[in-house]
Amino acid sequence: MESTIIEKIRELPPELQEEVINFIDFLRTKKNSRCKKKPNLEWIGGLKAYRDQFTARELQEKASDWRD
Repeated sequence: MESTIIEKIRELPPELQEEVINFIDFLRTKKNSRCKKKPNLEWIGGLKAYRDQFTARELQEKASDWRD
């Protein structure tokens, strides 16, 4: 597999070889960030102020309307 990849890269012009390097770096960064990232739960309880005004269903509908 490795030799096939190297062979295909060598067939590319230099500017596309640079793009391959950039893409490899992107993939490595993406993999590393996925593994290290913990979920952000700061949003929990963010709608407490609306608890007495709206039901959960009404808030879902409003959120859907605001996105559109």
